[in-house]
Amino acid sequence: MDELAVALVQSGRTASVASIREYTIVMDRPSAQGGSDAGPMGGEMLLASVGGCFLSTLYAAAAARSIPVEGVRCRVTGSFAANPRRFGAIRLEVTCDSCLPADLAHLVEVAERGCLVVATLRQGIEVVATVAVRPG
Repeated sequence: MDELAVALVQSGRTASVASIREYTIVMDRPSAQGGSDAGPMGGEMLLASVGGCFLSTLYAAAAARSIPVEGVRCRVTGSFAANPRRFGAIRLEVTCDSCLPADLAHLVEVAERGCLVVATLRQGIEVVATVAVRPG
């Protein structure tokens, strides 16, 4: 089975450091929420992941269609739902300085269908947390 994995370790009292290939990303809560504000929150990273995957897919679609894309911007907004607190909806707003409106609309449609993160969220996903015993 194909898999993709990331490892995280504690950093300080409230932060976690994710190791992704040769990159490290620190995640933490703002100090107003009891964290040390060492990096963005996980929810912010989720929104960034949605936007990053979506735009990567959009860029690939543009290249495949020889549509030049310059000055692309994407705002990703998560609307909260309660009980349990979570995102109830995520909206992406995309602009492009170089694209004709019809071309951009088509690229957005293709990216919506092809983005791994968007497709995963739309289909729903099982999340299971377990306790691993360290060999000792």
